[in-house]
Order: sequence, then structure tokens, then C-alpha cells
Amino acid sequence: MIKVLLILSLILLSNGIQAQDSAENKLGTWYMYNGSHKLSQKLDLKTSFHVRYFEFITEYQQEIYRVGLTFSPSKKWSFTGGMVYSITDTSYKTNQPNLYEFRFYQDVNLKDKWGLFNINHRVRLAQRFREQASQRKTTHRIRYGLFVNYPVSKKLNLYAFNEIFIKFAAKTFGQNRTGLGFFKQINRKIKLRIGYMHTKFSDAVSHRLQLGIILNTNHIKTKV
Repeated sequence: MIKVLLILSLILLSNGIQAQDSAENKLGTWYMYNGSHKLSQKLDLKTSFHVRYFEFITEYQQEIYRVGLTFSPSKKWSFTGGMVYSITDTSYKTNQPNLYEFRFYQDVNLKDKWGLFNINHRVRLAQRFREQASQRKTTHRIRYGLFVNYPVSKKLNLYAFNEIFIKFAAKTFGQNRTGLGFFKQINRKIKLRIGYMHTKFSDAVSHRLQLGIILNTNHIKTKV
């Protein structure tokens, strides 16, 4: 635990030393809620709400609302379909109109295990309906993510991930996200997440601290 915190602190300190007065070089923060609510043995309701900042607790960047249904025909495979609504401040310390987006998404998840490492492969398709300054645009993209989880103890897990975004457009590369951190189990329902994420765009990079709470509930009625 101490080693993990030390590594994260060194990463954040390094980013802070290199930071310049720009949105890309500032250490921003994502405050996240993610929920999974079991409705039946094979069906789960997914909920999510994120508030994101260009800087640690200032310079609002984006808020995202997500809801979906996950169908799990087996322990390894699951499929999710859902909707997203987001509001994005595309400027940084300037006066530009917000970007509003409504999105449909579809996920395919494959769970695997490599020794003590829990692996999740995710492919996500998204159909994005965007509006900014009365200009409307429809775009499509696909994401592939590899997520690795390592149990340190019963209540502490380390994680790492890499996810690439590909656009169906002339410039296909969208972004590449790489992150690491840990999950801390508080009780059966609540888990905390602390981590760092580096994102590479075609012409910029960003550094983000991720602070989240994860809520898991079970609504299957038990037989008396």
C-alpha cells in the first residue's frame, strides 16, 4: 500500500513540476460515480456520473451521465447497450460555446484470468450526436480497452489499463488512455478508486487524477 501511494505521488509530483499554463499540461481531476445494480442472474443496470476539471478542483471541463443494461450469458462474456449525455467546456480560460452530446453505445466484454491477474477485454462502439454553437454533427468511433486487476489483499486491488480510440473519419486516431491505481473495498456495496491517467491525443497530452466511488447492489429477491 505504501509503495503504491509513493509511486502515484512521484508521478503526480513529476507532472506538477513539468506543468505549464495550458489545459494539456495541468493536472486535472475526474470525480466519478459508477454503479452496477443486479436485476437478475443475467441482467445488470449500469449507472455512471462524472464531473471533470482541467485543473485539480477548478476550471470545469465536462460532466457525463451514462446508463445502460448489461446481459451476461456466461461468466466470461457480457454485452451492454446504453445511452450517454454530456456537456463539455471545449475552451480553457476563454469564452467558447459548450459542446453538447447525446450518444448511444454498445459494449462487448470478455473476462479472462492470467494467473493471479484478472483480465477484461472491452470493445465499445459509439454513435455520437454532437451540437456546438447551433452546429450539429454525427460521428462514430470504436474503442478497445485492456484492463488488468491484481488482488493485493481481500480489500485492496491494484489496476492498470490501456484503451485506444479509433474514429470512423479521415483522421482515424482519436486518443490513447493509459492508467494505474488501486481499488479499496469499504464494504459489500461500496468501493473507492484512486488512480492516475495519461491520455495521448493526435496533437496533445493530458494528465488526470481519478477519484471515484463504485456502488454495487443486488436486487434479486431471495426465496424464504
